[in-house]
Parts: sequence; C-alpha cells; structure tokens
Amino acid sequence: MARFEMTTSDMATMGGENNADAFCEMGLMYATGRGCDIDLIAAHKWLNIAAIKGCDRAAELRADVAAALTKLQLAAALRSAREWMTVH
Repeated sequence: MARFEMTTSDMATMGGENNADAFCEMGLMYATGRGCDIDLIAAHKWLNIAAIKGCDRAAELRADVAAALTKLQLAAALRSAREWMTVH
C-alpha cells in the first residue's frame, strides 16, 4: 500500500471534492505530533472539519481531543474550523 504525506489542507482536496478521511488524518497528525509539533487546537479543527464532512471516526476522536482542551482553546479551535469552512 502506498503511503503519502499531506502537509497542507490543499492536499486534502481530490478531484474537486474534500476528502473527510484526509482531514481526519490531518487531525491525527496534529494530535500525535506525527511529523509536526503536537497542536491540540489544530487537531480539533481538522477533526471537526472531517466530522462535518461525514467521518464518524473523526467525530469520536474530536471528543477525545476536546476533553483535553480548556474552554478558551476549544473556542479557538471551533473558530478556526468555522473560518476554514467559510473560505473553502
């Protein structure tokens, strides 16, 4: 099986459609620090976007990440996801 690295959200767009699984992988990347620093706000953002786009696994993981965030961090993550969804 081929392995690919996704470094930006632009790479999560395939054939003009957003791939919820790719956004979920981005969330996992930030949550675990795989190839980057751990950033739970960014992790929640991408898991939230993936969940909105229909990824059930992302919804479960998003809840786990949310439990580790303060109210201010959660608000920042939700705002960031909303801003991204507005533009894309």
